[in-house]
Amino acid sequence: MTTMTDAALAEFKMPDVGEGLTEAEILKWYVQPGDAVTDGQVVCEVETAKAAVELPIPFNGVVRELRFPEGTTVDVGQVIIAVDVAGGSGSAAAAPAPVSLPEPTAPEPEPAPQRRQPVLVGYGVSEASTKRRPRKGDVVAAPPAVTQPAPAPAPEALAKGNGRPLAKPPVRKLAKDLGVDLASLTPSGPDGVITREDVHAAVAPAPEPVVTQVQAQVQVQAQSQEPVAAASAGVQDGVRETRIPVKGVRKATAAAMVGSAFTAPHVTEFVTVDVTRTMKLVEELKADKEMQGLRVNPLLLVAKALLVAIKRNPEISAAWDEAAQEIVRKHYVNLGIAAATPRGLIVPNIKDAHAKTLPELATALGELVSTAREGKTSPGAMQGGTVTITNVGVFGVDTGTPILNPGEPAILAVGAIKLQPWVHKGKVKPRQVTTLALSFDHRLVDGELGSKVLADVAAILEQPKRLITWA
Repeated sequence: MTTMTDAALAEFKMPDVGEGLTEAEILKWYVQPGDAVTDGQVVCEVETAKAAVELPIPFNGVVRELRFPEGTTVDVGQVIIAVDVAGGSGSAAAAPAPVSLPEPTAPEPEPAPQRRQPVLVGYGVSEASTKRRPRKGDVVAAPPAVTQPAPAPAPEALAKGNGRPLAKPPVRKLAKDLGVDLASLTPSGPDGVITREDVHAAVAPAPEPVVTQVQAQVQVQAQSQEPVAAASAGVQDGVRETRIPVKGVRKATAAAMVGSAFTAPHVTEFVTVDVTRTMKLVEELKADKEMQGLRVNPLLLVAKALLVAIKRNPEISAAWDEAAQEIVRKHYVNLGIAAATPRGLIVPNIKDAHAKTLPELATALGELVSTAREGKTSPGAMQGGTVTITNVGVFGVDTGTPILNPGEPAILAVGAIKLQPWVHKGKVKPRQVTTLALSFDHRLVDGELGSKVLADVAAILEQPKRLITWA
């Protein structure tokens, strides 16, 4: 992951950020040439076929060169950043760099900013069938920074001897990102050092024009809503088509679904069930002091019902080993929950869900959902799943025929829970009703076994007291 090209220059290579992956796309650089870095500092965010992860650098020094710009797909093992580890600002300034920034000044007494914590997991590459996407040349220089004419500098902000403002590298980067000229600021730090607060203060009045623009937009929309609706539904600015590159998580999901659909023989069964009692139990659990602060919803009880059904029918917890022509029976359940995120569909799983109590399962579900929404699900959290639940009901969908997550024997789809007319105790009454769909791999699960599991889940949701009698 790290190489030394000479006594002062260290090269950081794209690491193996997930099992079975051979490449990653650089989403964002957090440093630029001239910035000081320390061991463990996150220098960039990359997206693999499984998740977005942050890369920490393993040494101290000054950034000499960024080898690839944002948006470039890089193979594992290629050098992505070079760092001058000698500590001398002169060497960093003398070396060529794709983007030139002023050399850093000596350390100042201003406290160092809080750094983002690395989330790099899953080291170790195994054989993979990931196809490398087209990319640019091996070394692509970032575009040079565009400099704007600077106003007359404030004398108290200039460094002695070189006429440059005194500021630490992170403050310089902040100023660059916000478009603030350091020479125009009056420093408030000790010894004439420009601080973060000085930079933020320089852009503080900026929000006012935004408010005005929003108010104007509201007024225009109030006058006529039809043009806005027409523009959103039809052709915009004469553009009839938009092409979106398929990469990262979305690309991996597409490949996995195609592989699953054409490898495992899918069978899907359906059952419609009255879940009125389950919905009442959800409300009672929300009021229970033992469940205060936990994520309590119908999905929690669906998950618990599936775990009980698997315990009653353990043969369904298995995997097909094509190479060995064996069925691998698994005596544990890593419960996957399909989650739609801006990066695409991901399926993180709760490890050893079968051994968790209801409060523990609620805690794990809450953490899984919040992490997925923040886009911080790690590759490790998406590996090793044994069965999956997909809740299509949140989109108002009654049911579906879900495709198996690769390597898993079954996936349960939960439809929308709606008030419907239902025969209850000999009379037609309004009841809370939903439809469940279970897709399973017919190599592992025959019709009888699949039907038993689905029937058990439905029976528990209809009479949730079976969670006690069957557990």
